[in-house]
Amino acid sequence: MAAVTASASPLAPLIELPGVAEACEEAREALGRAHRHRTNLRGWPATAAESALRGARASSVLDGGSLQLAEGDELDPVLAGALRVAEALEGGETSLVGVWRRAPLQALARLHALAAADLVDDDRLGRPRVDAEVGQRLALLADIVTGSAGQAVPAAVLAAVAHGELLTLAPFGSADGVVARAVSRLVTMSSGLDPHGLGVPEVYLMRQSGDYKAAARGFASGTPDGLTAWLLLSCRALHAGAREALSIAHNMGSQTGSQQN
Repeated sequence: MAAVTASASPLAPLIELPGVAEACEEAREALGRAHRHRTNLRGWPATAAESALRGARASSVLDGGSLQLAEGDELDPVLAGALRVAEALEGGETSLVGVWRRAPLQALARLHALAAADLVDDDRLGRPRVDAEVGQRLALLADIVTGSAGQAVPAAVLAAVAHGELLTLAPFGSADGVVARAVSRLVTMSSGLDPHGLGVPEVYLMRQSGDYKAAARGFASGTPDGLTAWLLLSCRALHAGAREALSIAHNMGSQTGSQQN
């Protein structure tokens, strides 16, 4: 794993990288403002659904899929998978968020089964590649996200590490990007950083796809500069996703007001 080892507190050094702690705090504050928007105090299910839809479309594009429904309402298979994944993340503890807290590897398998249902044969769905290193790294990642090592760092760092590790490892060989970005959402939701999933970081990543790919390579390199670049980009995506969430809330609040008038 690029950023994770078997040491007692493997993620702690990441907080000391230049600008990371500050970027995490800025992302946390931005998401907090989105959750405090008056529309989101009670109307968050509607804004969360819109966030999920926008995030799924952007995630599809990043994996070479479509942004929009195809003619005749026939979905591009990558977009179809991303939309199924987005739907599975809604619903709090009754969704995959609850499964992630209890059994992250089970949630990971379910994510892939949803994301790749139209891309690979059924016997490959939810099954990581048969490789000892893949199995070991996935097990270590699961231990970190559910254990004290993950709780010892800001959720933004934990989400970035899980995201980057899954992009690097590509454990399934199909739909790995959609799965990795969904896992980042799972971490931010289950940790309380973005409990309702209002942020839309995927849109930023889609718009900055070149920087995203370069930063992912930096994470995979494991160098301090590479890790720093990945963590900072991940925090910028969360911050931008919070702005997108505010825009969604504002627009929906304005529409509701107009209807009432």
